[in-house]
Amino acid sequence: MKRALMTLSALALLGTACGQTGSAPQSPAQGSSAAAPASVEPAKTSDKPVELQFMFPVAVGGPITKLIDQLAADFTKENPNIIVKPVYGGSYQDTMTKVATAVQGNNSPDLAVLLSTDLYSLLQMNAIEDLTPRFSKEYFGGFYEAFMGNTKSGDTVWSVPFQRSTIVMYYNKDLFKKAGLDPEKPPKNWTELKEAASKLTVKDGSGKVTQWGVEIPSTGYQYWMLQALSLQTGTNIVSNDGKNVYFNKPEVLESLQFYADLGRKDKVMPEGTLEWATVPSDFISGKTAMMYHTTGNLTKVKTDAKFDFGVAMLPANKKFGSPTGGGNLYVFKNIPEERKKAAVKFIEFLTTPDRVAQWSIDTGYVGTTKAAYETDKLKNYIKDFPQAAVARDQLQYADIELSTYQNGQVTKLFNDNIQAVLLGQMSPKDALDKSQQQADDILKNFRK
Repeated sequence: MKRALMTLSALALLGTACGQTGSAPQSPAQGSSAAAPASVEPAKTSDKPVELQFMFPVAVGGPITKLIDQLAADFTKENPNIIVKPVYGGSYQDTMTKVATAVQGNNSPDLAVLLSTDLYSLLQMNAIEDLTPRFSKEYFGGFYEAFMGNTKSGDTVWSVPFQRSTIVMYYNKDLFKKAGLDPEKPPKNWTELKEAASKLTVKDGSGKVTQWGVEIPSTGYQYWMLQALSLQTGTNIVSNDGKNVYFNKPEVLESLQFYADLGRKDKVMPEGTLEWATVPSDFISGKTAMMYHTTGNLTKVKTDAKFDFGVAMLPANKKFGSPTGGGNLYVFKNIPEERKKAAVKFIEFLTTPDRVAQWSIDTGYVGTTKAAYETDKLKNYIKDFPQAAVARDQLQYADIELSTYQNGQVTKLFNDNIQAVLLGQMSPKDALDKSQQQADDILKNFRK
């Protein structure tokens, strides 16, 4: 997936572009926003090649731009009459802003990777193509069902899972050993998490914390983290049709209290703001022994960490659980039919088992199809690096990510209120009641 806090100016821009006054938070960005055409020239034919503009964000660390450039080039080798031109939009939200502006200007890209949760915003804009008749039922059936939830509105499929994720727990095995904990037994529930985090929180002689037990990001995607805790407590926070949220249910209150207490009461996590982009850096540098983060950072941690680390499913409360996350492939409605067909062909190319397997290996994102995990490539990778199987195994406990009509506004207000709790400015109950009322005021017009 997936993620960092947007500036107010970026939020305002996306609100204008989408016809909203707020926006979902952004992800850390890398790469240039300039077009990066495929390096392979199409073979000369009597027909003019079809050119596809492919908008793409970079949401986690790693060589994503190079990987996409190579995929585009490889596709053109196989399809010399189609040239794919990747255009890097920055973060997910920067990319969504640019796409929305282009759609309003009747100059939409041909296809794009955007958050799966952007679905209802794109439907409000009448921007995207119905993909249900473009692919077979067997094709869609090859994806993990947990990832298909955020592709649909009713029975209509509007996007294809691509760089998808869940939240997992990373832990430093060396620091576990040093603290007298079994490095092969990460916490399996909230009680064990608090106990381990307490032993892993280290202070110097002056009482200053030099190593934290756990870090859970609290900017950009705090709603995602709270949603995971809520699923573990027994409820999701959103309906399947994007028209209802359940922010003030008792299970969500229990979860937000736990989230806040880790820093403010238990003192095993820093109080206040924990930036989405810096938590992985804290983990890699040894400033925290455990972290909750997207599996999309798995390859970066594997590459950069100078210690033995483990990956585990998120600790359970009443059960295990995580929302899915990340980006899907969308085809845009207001483009010529020949480009729609070419875009579908490119999507089919990207989602073959071997390419899904390689993409998972190269990035850390979860392989989106069952067939990818049957390839020798991914089987051998998991055999040597079993941490790569954790996110896939957690899919059986996963559910849809928060996605609603006016999603930008709903997510922003919820994030703001969660942040107020983590900063000690509002009680969990007041924050959730306020969030529910604000969201209901926004969504009531879509329930008619």
